[in-house]
Amino acid sequence: MGPRKRAPGYLAPLLSLLLAYRGWGYPIPDSSPMLLFGGQVRLRHLYTDDGQDTEAHVEMGPDGAVRAAAERSPNSLLELKAVKPGVIRILAVQSSRFLCMRPDGELYGAVHYDPSACNFREHLLGDGYNVYESEAHGRTLRLSSQASLGQAGPSRFLPLPGDRLPGPEPPWAQGPEPPDVGSADPLSMVGGMQGRSPSYSS
Repeated sequence: MGPRKRAPGYLAPLLSLLLAYRGWGYPIPDSSPMLLFGGQVRLRHLYTDDGQDTEAHVEMGPDGAVRAAAERSPNSLLELKAVKPGVIRILAVQSSRFLCMRPDGELYGAVHYDPSACNFREHLLGDGYNVYESEAHGRTLRLSSQASLGQAGPSRFLPLPGDRLPGPEPPWAQGPEPPDVGSADPLSMVGGMQGRSPSYSS
């Protein structure tokens, strides 16, 4: 006696009920951890020794001047926030000025955020340094406006983690650090922080 054969369409009613219950044909909300990157905030001091006479940090004073500072200071603490994939805006925490660039490559600190002048593409290099390129003008960020017009290569900046200044909490909140999408362990569940860019380390 051969094996029993199931009647045709035995699972069809059950499958129809399951698909209807699951909302078949409608998008499922995306809970991917990679989407946490959007809008994330990092506090960093941008350090460079590339194309400069001495080691320096990007510093923005209350007058809006962008300078090279030998040591870290409250004026060199910067807030890097993603505004779209691969593009950030940079805010000086102490002076509340946005780092912006004019068409000729000159840097200045603006009171108001202007995407056409204050957006920078962030390129992560293999050695942990980053290059920041004006989204609107295509010029790379350099501490000296004259250097930005010269033949020297782009300045590389090492984003060093910084702490928020003491005092009342500002109106913007610091979110969780984004995953390192270039890592085999993007959520740091196995290898911890080993091999991660300082751009995304606390």
